[in-house]
Formats: sequence, structure tokens, C-alpha cells
Amino acid sequence: MKYSYKFSDAIHLLSYLAIFKNGDLSSKAIAASIESNPSIIRQLMSDLRNVGLIETRQGKASAKLTRKPSDITLFDIYMAIDMDHELIHVDPKTNLKCPVGRNIQASLNGFYEQIQNSAFNQMKAITLQDIISDILEKEKLR
Repeated sequence: MKYSYKFSDAIHLLSYLAIFKNGDLSSKAIAASIESNPSIIRQLMSDLRNVGLIETRQGKASAKLTRKPSDITLFDIYMAIDMDHELIHVDPKTNLKCPVGRNIQASLNGFYEQIQNSAFNQMKAITLQDIISDILEKEKLR
């Protein structure tokens, strides 16, 4: 199973912009922090810019948040990135000759929707500032 790290990378990127707002904000510097490729960082920045979470200027490493970190939720970030926004998926191929295979998809879809709605409500309650504060607190303890 392949995992996507775009969500955590987007949170990392935004946290970096807030914490190092007066430092090196180039895609190369951010990529070094994430241990990623600068082109991937530029694509993430494009996603975040397209929904108005950050401002960038072409040719200048001056990306910045458009809102206070306390006004950006994890749900905002999650919805901003270009990816499949379904958290869990039902296997679309099942044996329709089997009573379980015939009904599992309909059964799971309802339960999975409840789980996803709960997760989205949690994401709406957690802000970027919560993440930044936790990062800075953990750094103090080092």
C-alpha cells in the first residue's frame, strides 16, 4: 500500500513559513527541512496559494501565510492540497455471488462516512498554531 505524505508535508511547509518567516523561505530550504524535492515543494506551494493560504512572488523566495496560524485549520490545509480527499476506501471489487461480497460495500460506505465526518470535525478543531506551538515546545525540551 502506498501512502501519500502531501498532507503532512503541507502542514510542515506552512509551519516552516511561520516559524522561519524572516529566514530562507526558498523551496530548496523548505525541501531540505522536509527531505523532499524542491519541485514537489513548489507544487504544494501552488496548491496552497491557489486557495489563498499563502502568498508567493515569482522569482523571489518570500512566501508567507495570508492568515494567522490560529485562523488556519488542518481541515483547510487538507482540502487545499490536490489529492483524493477520501480518508478510507471500500474495495470496489467483491464477489457479488457471495452475500458478504454483495453487501459489504453498502454497509461499509455508511460507516466510513461517519468515520470521515468525525475525522474532518477533529481537523476543523486543530489549527496550524496548535501544531506550531507543539513543535516549539518540543524543541525547547531538547
